[in-house]
Amino acid sequence: MGKEKNAKEILGFDDTWFLILGIPVLSFCIPFLFFKATLADGLMAYLPEWGVSMMYTVAYWMACRTIFIHFRRRFPGQQETKKRVLYISGAVLLAYAVVNWSLDYVHVFMGILPREGVTDFDYTVGTLMIVALVGTLYESAFLYDRWKKSILETEQLKRENIESQLEGLKSQVNPHFLFNSLNTLTYIIPEDPDKAVHFVQKLSKVYRYILEIRDKKLISLEEELSFLHAYLFLVLERFGDNLRADIRVPDDALNLQLVPLSLQILFENVVKHNIISEERPLQVELWVENNRLIVRNNLQRKRQSMPSTKLGLQNIRNRYAFFSEEKVDVIETKDFFTVSLPLIRVPVGV
Repeated sequence: MGKEKNAKEILGFDDTWFLILGIPVLSFCIPFLFFKATLADGLMAYLPEWGVSMMYTVAYWMACRTIFIHFRRRFPGQQETKKRVLYISGAVLLAYAVVNWSLDYVHVFMGILPREGVTDFDYTVGTLMIVALVGTLYESAFLYDRWKKSILETEQLKRENIESQLEGLKSQVNPHFLFNSLNTLTYIIPEDPDKAVHFVQKLSKVYRYILEIRDKKLISLEEELSFLHAYLFLVLERFGDNLRADIRVPDDALNLQLVPLSLQILFENVVKHNIISEERPLQVELWVENNRLIVRNNLQRKRQSMPSTKLGLQNIRNRYAFFSEEKVDVIETKDFFTVSLPLIRVPVGV
């Protein structure tokens, strides 16, 4: 479980000075605006009214602030905005009633009489204005912070898409992959010309797919699997029965979406980092479970002089973060390495 967000992250800004300056200023103005107070008798005579106003303002302000933090932490998602607003509105009205009832007793206990000409309606309007003003200020700051973040995330997504394209192209066009593919082809041509033609067609399909999806942010599982089969054909020609792929995907999951080239990156990592031999065959499994795509292989790591940068996995995580609040899970045990990708359901017409 991740570290719980602090108040600054939840509110969208540091409200320390907001509290230090806002509470005294607002409590000073409220009696003038709603309770017919004046400074005709001087500032010292006004101090008791200011003090009472400060007491109410602090109570309402801090109650609203606590409610905003609680429900934003409980319902953080964009799709939960309506639910969050309803809960906040109900909680604020309840808090207003409780705080108002409690402070009225304090008011009476202190022996402070209502100002002449000020009705209960005036007091209700004044106190509700405090609640409304505080709520508006915090909500405006929150929406402004979310707007800024959405702009930054959009720009970051553009960069991640470019990095993803480069990562996919790099892993396919690098000299090792091209050399291995052509080397395999040289063995196939004299033995089975028809298979060689099929091999070239699959190789062409791999490159064509990479070029076609450059501008796509999401792609259907059906399209990604079609590419994966073409990619696996090339890899299996190289490793033969030493590499086994078991793909089990139900038809009703084929229209779900995922980020492009994610499967290619995962299978490329499997081949790159594990021993594949007749004595130690590598088994890769792919299946759908609870709207997630699971890719698992038996773990038999190569001894590598340089540690993995894990750039491919991080790239997948970063792109998924823009489309889904569900995380990309990576689980490594003694025997298996498993990656779980969320499958995204895109509404019709989007």
